[in-house]
Amino acid sequence: MYSKEITVTNQVGLYARPATFFIQKANEFRSTMMVEKAERKVNAKSLLGVLSLGITKGSNIVISAEGPDEEEAVNALCSLIESNFGE
Repeated sequence: MYSKEITVTNQVGLYARPATFFIQKANEFRSTMMVEKAERKVNAKSLLGVLSLGITKGSNIVISAEGPDEEEAVNALCSLIESNFGE
């Protein structure tokens, strides 16, 4: 298992369009992926799950993955967040 903590810095957090980009990127990988905020953990490939976390600007989240491309998957999602989803 590989995981990384990151702070969400884009204006709206993981809501609507950014959440959709996040889910699409997560689904490019074969590993099982999870997102955790404040001890709640959800499937990173589930739009409803990610939205249910209420991830806003300034939230610290942990992205973890387990599987054949776990490190690449986590790093790709972190890069997407760091780029502010291209905004």
